Amino acid sequence: MSNILDQGIDAVRTLSAERQDAVGELLLNIAEPDADESYTLTPAQLASIQQAIRQADRGELISANEVEASWQSRGV
Repeated sequence: MSNILDQGIDAVRTLSAERQDAVGELLLNIAEPDADESYTLTPAQLASIQQAIRQADRGELISANEVEASWQSRGV
């Protein structure tokens, strides 16, 4: 495995079981031999993105410092 892949897998192992499953599903879709290089969002993923867009439209954003702190808390 590549160093970056190892780091990613290590980071994913620290996530909740639900998030690990979501990442695993994504990896399996990407690695599928017959994959056509595109990815289709699940209805839940699409709803989450739509909610985030609505929040951004309302100005409900977090600061760069909050983003950095979030990444650091996850070891990224």
